Amino acid sequence: MDFDAVVAAISFQQLRLFESVGRLESVRRGSEECNLSQPAVTQALSKLEHLIGFTLLERRASGSYLTEIGSLLHVRTQRMFAQLEAAVLAVGATAQHEQAIAVVHRLSRSQARTLIAIIEHGALADAAAALGLTDASLQRSSRDLEGNIGRPLFYRSAVGLTVRPEGVLFGNRLKLAMQEVELGISEIKASAGGKQRHLVIGALPFGGVLLLSDVLNDFLARHPEAEIRVVSDSTPEMIRRLRAGDVDLLLGIVQDEAADDLRNERLSATPFCIAARKDHPLAGQRNIQLADLAAYDWIVGTEGSTRRSCFKSLFKGPHCPKASLATSSLTIVRNLLTVSNRLTIITSFELASESDQLVALPYALDGGCPFIGVTMRADWLPTRLQNEFLRALVAASAGRVDF
Repeated sequence: MDFDAVVAAISFQQLRLFESVGRLESVRRGSEECNLSQPAVTQALSKLEHLIGFTLLERRASGSYLTEIGSLLHVRTQRMFAQLEAAVLAVGATAQHEQAIAVVHRLSRSQARTLIAIIEHGALADAAAALGLTDASLQRSSRDLEGNIGRPLFYRSAVGLTVRPEGVLFGNRLKLAMQEVELGISEIKASAGGKQRHLVIGALPFGGVLLLSDVLNDFLARHPEAEIRVVSDSTPEMIRRLRAGDVDLLLGIVQDEAADDLRNERLSATPFCIAARKDHPLAGQRNIQLADLAAYDWIVGTEGSTRRSCFKSLFKGPHCPKASLATSSLTIVRNLLTVSNRLTIITSFELASESDQLVALPYALDGGCPFIGVTMRADWLPTRLQNEFLRALVAASAGRVDF
């Protein structure tokens, strides 16, 4: 059975029993807490161990104790249930912690998969096809989920089943919670010498891609078994993907203050500068004035980017140049600058990589100095592979020269 099939076959009840027995170090006390017979608990745990392929609990006369492998999964399982409880509270199903636990205990993996699939595919029929189920099965599962939560999560209309905004919020939190088990099993496989699971890196425009290119070759040489996927888009879209758990971390210019659910780790300062082609009319000019800059067409960052904010701050007065193009592509910026008199704002990282074609104009930009860094979910617990990649980023950024 492959990795994804193993994850899909593990039930929430098996994980609940495993969490309880591992915490209480007793099948008897776990069965009492979960209101099941001891033989039923023993059988469920044996099936879980068979699915994963490792012994998770060591049975002794004095109790049942987590093995080293079992401890890896137990930490992740506890995190999963804590996040499920937080999701129930966030969607307003209850305001009481004890009641939230009771709701979580009624949830099933099939109910969670139903909600997540409808969110991702946009329509019940498409979600059913993706899961290999009938429309009727998904409709029944969606009703069961709403019954457990005690709140409407879907719109039902003539055009089909649509997820409400609170349902999207709940589904995204369920998805993040369920990823904990995937990470736990991945860590187990890696600890036994198996193939490490993939790492998804979000490379933010203007900075993230350049530092990442310095790191990847050496990192893959040290970890040839790793599967790394790099995705890049606008900053708002990448933040959305990070929150949804579609990427593990973001690399690029970090905001001065992170949202409550995110955290930043600064790696290296990379001051902004105004860049132009080497033979630009302003390239050799001293005492450049703001009006001189405003006389040229500009390439600006996309809405929500730090570069866009810097541009707006620079021209917040009466001088407002034409800015006919907004892009997050350094390739497009470079190509347009080298064949025109356009100007743009880039970082010292980018200028260093384009120094054979571009030059910084002698005009000081006000405001703070941006930093290249990593943005992560605030409650993210990295795997060993992810931690090693973070250390590689720190080492690579330490060797950078700031301008």
